Amino acid sequence: MRSLRPTSGVVEGINNKLKLIKRSGFGFKNFRNFEIRALLAWHYPINLAR
Repeated sequence: MRSLRPTSGVVEGINNKLKLIKRSGFGFKNFRNFEIRALLAWHYPINLAR
């Protein structure tokens, strides 16, 4: 039986999603708008790869 190894896949997925938001966010006026967009993307399924 194989032992389950811990992976960093979940953290890499979170970082990837935040990087996509950051790349598409060159119109944010301030950090608060970026923060709101990141929280919305985290809690609601949004297709970022348009």
